[in-house]
Amino acid sequence: MNRIVSLAGAAALAAMATTAMADQVRIGIAAEPYPPFASPDAAGNWAGWEIEIIDAICTAAELDCVLTPTAWDGIIPALLSGRIDAIMASMSITEERMQTIDFTNPYYQTPAVIVGGQGVDVEPTPEGLAGLALGVQVATTHQAYAQAYFEGATELRLYQTQDEANQDLAAGRIDAMQADSVAMDAFLASDLGNCCTLLGSVAMDESILGRGVGAGVRPGEDALRESLNAGIATIIADGTHAEITARYFDSPIYTYNQ
Repeated sequence: MNRIVSLAGAAALAAMATTAMADQVRIGIAAEPYPPFASPDAAGNWAGWEIEIIDAICTAAELDCVLTPTAWDGIIPALLSGRIDAIMASMSITEERMQTIDFTNPYYQTPAVIVGGQGVDVEPTPEGLAGLALGVQVATTHQAYAQAYFEGATELRLYQTQDEANQDLAAGRIDAMQADSVAMDAFLASDLGNCCTLLGSVAMDESILGRGVGAGVRPGEDALRESLNAGIATIIADGTHAEITARYFDSPIYTYNQ
């Protein structure tokens, strides 16, 4: 999903973290649903592309992993304080985050896109979106990008969850929204998304949108990071990554060479 959390005070929590790898690896996922990557059912069981990828990576790396849902806006502090051991929640690898935590190699990368509401047909550029109301999920790379490129000429509206933004776009309360392309593919294919149109990808800015999505670990947890890297490399090489991806998406979402 390409997300950003507030880093205020996070560095101070690093001193509280344990550095030894535990026998059981607590994988922090966002507590908020983010289909098709991760969503709980009525019984609280999590499913989705990223959930299957986590299981495959941990199996390949011979790690005993347990999913630990954690509020998104507190997920980096939870990692630094030792409440979780790794973050695997569609977190983009950005320069800002790498000042505080370490990352594995990417396990997926997708572009950021603009989706327009009913009757909105413009270019996904600052000029095209001028005068429109643009929705983005709070504390994400999409918020950071929109504030850097669209703020001023465009009215930005922030949402706690992507689903809330989807609902407002479908209801006509905003004109467009920026989000991850794969998440928007699922939205546009749904009954709710019938109202709306893919306007295109935004211009790439790696300094904001990041270098892909990786697993975040505490600084100094080199053994865990390398174990996860080995798991990522294995499922890409043996076709497991592609097999899982084909069940959810029409095209590959991994574009890196290890």
